[in-house]
Amino acid sequence: MENYGIAGIRNVALLSHSGAGKTTLAEAALFSAGAVSRMGRVDDGTTASDFDPEGVKRKISISLSLLPFIWRKTKINFLDAPGYADFAGEAKAAIKVAESAIIVVAASSGVEVGTETAWALAEEAKLPRCLVVNKMDRENVNFDNVVAALQAKFGHKCLPMTIPIGSFKDFKGVIDVLNLKAFTGAHPAAEGEVPAQLTQTAKDARERLIEAVAEQDDNLIEKFLGGEELSAEEIHSGLKKAIAAGEIVPILAGAALTNTGVDSLLDFVVEFMPSPQGRKVELNDGNSLTADESSPLAALVFKTTADPFVGKLTFFRVYRGMLQSNTHVWNSTRKADERIGQLYVMRGKHQEPATQIGAGDIGAVAKCAVTATNDTLATQDSPVIVTPISFPKPTYSVAVHPKSKADIDKLGQAIAKLIEEDPTLESHRDPDTSETILAGLGDTQLDVAAEKMARKYSVAVELKAPRVPYKETITGSARAEYRHKKQTGGHGQFGHVVLDVEALPPGSGVEFVDKVVGGAVPRNYIPAVEKGIKEAVQEGGSLGFPIVDLRATLCDGSFHPVDSSEICFKIAGAGALKKGMEQAGPVLLEPIVSLQINVPSSIVGDIIGDLNTKRAHVQGMNPDGDRTIIEAMAPLAEVQRYAVNLKSLTQGRGSFTMKFDHYQQVPANLTQKLVADRAAELAAAQSTH
Repeated sequence: MENYGIAGIRNVALLSHSGAGKTTLAEAALFSAGAVSRMGRVDDGTTASDFDPEGVKRKISISLSLLPFIWRKTKINFLDAPGYADFAGEAKAAIKVAESAIIVVAASSGVEVGTETAWALAEEAKLPRCLVVNKMDRENVNFDNVVAALQAKFGHKCLPMTIPIGSFKDFKGVIDVLNLKAFTGAHPAAEGEVPAQLTQTAKDARERLIEAVAEQDDNLIEKFLGGEELSAEEIHSGLKKAIAAGEIVPILAGAALTNTGVDSLLDFVVEFMPSPQGRKVELNDGNSLTADESSPLAALVFKTTADPFVGKLTFFRVYRGMLQSNTHVWNSTRKADERIGQLYVMRGKHQEPATQIGAGDIGAVAKCAVTATNDTLATQDSPVIVTPISFPKPTYSVAVHPKSKADIDKLGQAIAKLIEEDPTLESHRDPDTSETILAGLGDTQLDVAAEKMARKYSVAVELKAPRVPYKETITGSARAEYRHKKQTGGHGQFGHVVLDVEALPPGSGVEFVDKVVGGAVPRNYIPAVEKGIKEAVQEGGSLGFPIVDLRATLCDGSFHPVDSSEICFKIAGAGALKKGMEQAGPVLLEPIVSLQINVPSSIVGDIIGDLNTKRAHVQGMNPDGDRTIIEAMAPLAEVQRYAVNLKSLTQGRGSFTMKFDHYQQVPANLTQKLVADRAAELAAAQSTH
């Protein structure tokens, strides 16, 4: 693909609620531009965007797809981002490397949660955008109603720039209200006169658009209010400026499935959406750089895909300079040299070799040795670092259990590869439960991760709710004595220990104190007593959970000159601790987490009601515009699936953060059941060994 120069490029993020037809729209654009010979279908899994088997199976996009094509001598890079909330990290990456956004809205369903989310992402990044009302060929759709809903939600700066001719079976095409021309049929759309019955509607829409343009410029508004006609040139440049500043958000109509209105959308992208030229890009040191081809290289890696067959593919956006095949560059994030092999222009999963990728453009390279997502590729003389993408933090965790012994060894590597591909995933080994924990943004994302592990890396796993790391402590103090005595043929076994156990303040851990006098327990056996106590602490006391916050003081004991040994005193130390625990009022402790929940103010009552069923304590509520931030404390056991609960309670409009706060005593009515469950679990584990 030839180099079109910075001014001849448009990088556009495609965003929407899941199912609004964004992938079909991208497919129609590729077909109109001649980049594909026939339009694929989402239902058949034949679109250029959907090539992940997991996404094809679910009929949703699960990863960001790059779709370049040429339209009117301009290179357009569509970045088709998933609309499903679990894959929000992919949308964040698309937003980072685009200069503008198209937010697709289904005419049949109007403004949905994903529409609001897409708008918020574009707003946060200050991206110029347009709204496309898709599916005008569906039954019972009304363009005016959708426009009214968009204006009610996002303001009156949202104005139609094309309006539909008919709807459902009568949807024939669109009217360009700026030029008062009709474009009917699929690609190539036929240009003609505006139908008589829509002439007044089109003129009214044009008047509103021109008035909005004039309002953004003092000279134009003076002319407009004075009754003077604005020239086509003034309207065009004024509209372009107003869109770039986010003061006007055009609304366009279409039907992606029949490829109607898509040509007009692509014309709009070329005419009015900004190119990368002159774009300021923030750097980590607080400075910024401006896109141009002659300065030293600066490129951001925004996506990595790892495939056992194709190898690792690294997607990058060049902000400045030029990246060439078969060269060396400087990874300024990791302060390391990186060899660049063959460069590619990607279209979905298809690769087209390229000799160079210039400023403003997007490409990919295979088999990078040190480079990962969010790294900046630059030169050693000008080692700038572009501000990284801020990915959403995980809110939902599962425990990953390999299905076979062979899979245990491969699990760590498979998870590392998944995290390399998707930075919204995190993993760690829980020291208390010894489980491998995988955390992400929702259950669908983690199910997809498990399927990828099986398909790509042949690691079959089961996902389960993580075990809650309960602990055990005491409320009082006690003296306990344990005598380990066994007589067998030859030497016997003898170890005798007297321990004082007492409660310590929360967070103190477990202390061992030696207060033996007069050699009641010989010095060489005291470390063995301590070791026995430490092992018993991990195994758990009378309730079966690891022990915390107590002091064990060795105060007396006895030994046998022949039968005593280190192992005997180790057993005696453990036995004395368990006996002491039983006598000193053992209690069960559970982890308590702090939650910060951000929801629309209209449903605060429902959220509080739900928290009350989870043994939570609401700490405070802070209204913030039309939303409220609720702060609460809740037992981890009750909120392990809160990401899923909140999604259904708020239809996806809520978000939350959760972090560990402290341990607290479990209510007595729950302790019995937890202890019984733990005993059954330990018995089952022993029977399988």
